[in-house]
Amino acid sequence: MARRPVPPPSASLPAASARGRSSGRPATAGRTVDVREWAGGIRLSGFAVIMLSLVVLGTWVLVPTIGTYLGQKQKIAALENSVQVTEEQIAELERERDRWDDPAYITTQARERLYYVKPGEVPYLIDFDLDPADLPPEQQEVSDELEERPADWMPQLLRGLTSAGLAKTAVEAPNR
Repeated sequence: MARRPVPPPSASLPAASARGRSSGRPATAGRTVDVREWAGGIRLSGFAVIMLSLVVLGTWVLVPTIGTYLGQKQKIAALENSVQVTEEQIAELERERDRWDDPAYITTQARERLYYVKPGEVPYLIDFDLDPADLPPEQQEVSDELEERPADWMPQLLRGLTSAGLAKTAVEAPNR
C-alpha cells in the first residue's frame, strides 16, 4: 500500500491559528479535528495487521492460563505448608513412640495416670490438693431475717448464671 503524502504543517494551518501561536494562545483553540481525516491518515500494512491480531489472540489465550497458573501456585504453597506441619506432627509422634519404648517412662506414666503402686508401697491420695485461691469461697451463714434490696432481678439472674458457669471447683479423685 502506498502512503498518502502528508502536507507540511505550516501549509495546513489557517492564518488565524498562526496568529494565535504568536500571541501565546494554544494552536488548537477554536479548531475542530475531523476524525475521518485523522483515521484516513493511518495506514497499516498486512504484516502489521497480522502481528496485531496475533498479539490480541495471544492475550486472549494467555490471560486465563496465567490466572490458573497463579491459583495453582497458591494451592501448591498451601499444600507445602500442610506437608511441613504434618511432618512436624509425625516427628513429634515418633518421639512420643520412642519414649514409650523406655520402661522407666512406662512406669512413670502408670503411676501418674493410673495410680499404680509397687508391692509394699502405701499410696496417699490427697483430696483438695488445689491452690487455696482456686478453692470456692466458704458460704456464709444464712440469716432468718428477710432483707429487701432495691434491684432489678434480671441482671442479678444473668450474673449468677454466668458466675456459676465460670466457677472453679475441686476435681474429685477417680474411683478405684
